[in-house]
Amino acid sequence: MNERDSAPGGLALVEALVNTLNVGTGADALDAAAGRAALAVAEPDVPAARALREALRTACLAHAGHHPPDAGPVSVLDRLLADAALRVAVDEEGAACLRPVEEPPGLTARVAAAIAAASADGTWARLKACEAADCRWAYYDRSPAGRRRWCSMSVCGARAKMRTYRAKRG
Repeated sequence: MNERDSAPGGLALVEALVNTLNVGTGADALDAAAGRAALAVAEPDVPAARALREALRTACLAHAGHHPPDAGPVSVLDRLLADAALRVAVDEEGAACLRPVEEPPGLTARVAAAIAAASADGTWARLKACEAADCRWAYYDRSPAGRRRWCSMSVCGARAKMRTYRAKRG
């Protein structure tokens, strides 16, 4: 399985939003019309999408056990999601799930519904952010123990191990 396979279900939306910013280069996909269209974000909603993105990144870092000094508290995400009106929807088989109240749903409501579903099925905590300070890419941890530290062992993990090796030899 590819290390960078998308997260399952609605978490793919959360992962895609977090990964609209390349931390290493500073390139922000939300600056381009195509990047906004991919997430159905209107140009006036970009500042709110950026705030949501960084709050989600902080939560993903927390899932991975990282609390960088420059990151805000995860409670910012709680405040942002408080405005997302959700309702319980029940299908013909009696299965219940949370759905956005508004039609069409905005990004925050879609993210809130995705997080609620992922929390219910136990996958939310497996959406993490890379330990590498110059990366912070969101990834879904598919490892059996759920202890992955980097988005890619062959890129970020290899760099970290090489730095550690050089520091010991230096």
